[in-house]
Amino acid sequence: MSKGGSDKDARKPLTKLAQAGRKPEWTGMPGQPGAIVSPPVWRASTILYDDVAHLRRAAGSSTHERLFYGRKGTPTAWSLADALTEMEPGAAGTMLFPSGVAAIACALMAVLKPGDRLLMVDSAYDPTRNFCTQMLDSYGIETVFYDPLDHVQLSVALADERVRALFLESPGSLTFEVQDVPAITALARQHDVTTLADNTWATPLYFPALSHGVDISILACTKYIVGHSDVMMGSITANDQWFAKVRQTAYLLGQMVSPDDAWLASRGLRTLGVRLKQHQDSALAVARWLKDQPEVARVLHPALPDCPGHALWQRDFSGSTGLFSFILNGGDDAARAALIDGLAHFGIGYSWGGFESLALPIDPARYRSATVWQAQGPAIRLHIGLEDPADLIADLAAGLARFRAVRDGA
Repeated sequence: MSKGGSDKDARKPLTKLAQAGRKPEWTGMPGQPGAIVSPPVWRASTILYDDVAHLRRAAGSSTHERLFYGRKGTPTAWSLADALTEMEPGAAGTMLFPSGVAAIACALMAVLKPGDRLLMVDSAYDPTRNFCTQMLDSYGIETVFYDPLDHVQLSVALADERVRALFLESPGSLTFEVQDVPAITALARQHDVTTLADNTWATPLYFPALSHGVDISILACTKYIVGHSDVMMGSITANDQWFAKVRQTAYLLGQMVSPDDAWLASRGLRTLGVRLKQHQDSALAVARWLKDQPEVARVLHPALPDCPGHALWQRDFSGSTGLFSFILNGGDDAARAALIDGLAHFGIGYSWGGFESLALPIDPARYRSATVWQAQGPAIRLHIGLEDPADLIADLAAGLARFRAVRDGA
């Protein structure tokens, strides 16, 4: 897990995706000439030592990125972590976790202690909210939810000396509010408040969070990094100030990933650039089509010019991905279910970021406390996969016809 995120690294992001995490000591075969392209799967629990003195020397030195015991990892996981670090200019290192929620939990526990107050964005991923209200609360850590777009409210909240951390998610994974991350992180620094961001939607390829002032960037690698809906994984990438504490917390919690899962995620990472471009292009084609349909009241996609967060997205992001939502024009849950249930090319399921398209009914009002969610009708979140967008549009057109029939009582 080298400091591959150095600002002096002139390589373009796509070049980093192809080259990162391939140190010679991980790809070369001991005693043999040449090297293999992909670091292999190193499976290990017990590591054997030459003698007692060797064992004691190993235990008395840093065990980070060194074979010590299987829980501290092997080169398969270190390679993936190193590659993710290289994708974030200014990063000191990355730790891997068995899920995105595990990464979020570890990051928050690394920066907070009893008596502290956390500012949590009101548009956060629901499991993030649950961890705050059910786990952090039991440890005497208070969570205050804030409006993602209200900087005046946020400025007042940051003035409280009990506030130690601020959590961002931009855009929000249900309603896609885009936060002014550089402005918010600058404000937080004025109050010596640590900033954390869930950057799963954009990935470091389209939004290098640390370059925009964030201290700790978190990914649900389950989504776009893996890209094939077959591995659960999370990551934390942190700056020099916080990486050692994050690593220590992860070790104390016994958090790790299997080498087989790390290898699959590394393979997915290599194609992230071409996959995200296709997700982006297809999602925009579908979103623009939906925007013109009379059954659709609103499309929530930051890359659309009429989206309230478009100007910030255009300034800070280098691309968009396959996840967005739309609001139906009237109707009820039964009408929405009629649309979703009959879809031929969309699966119905949680998560996103894989090659398959998904449709999910969402009810954002249930997950708000600092803001009020109001809409003209029920909402649906789509993940646009790698299918032909023409097929997806035809499928949605038939779905909107079913919605209209139920809504209008036809």
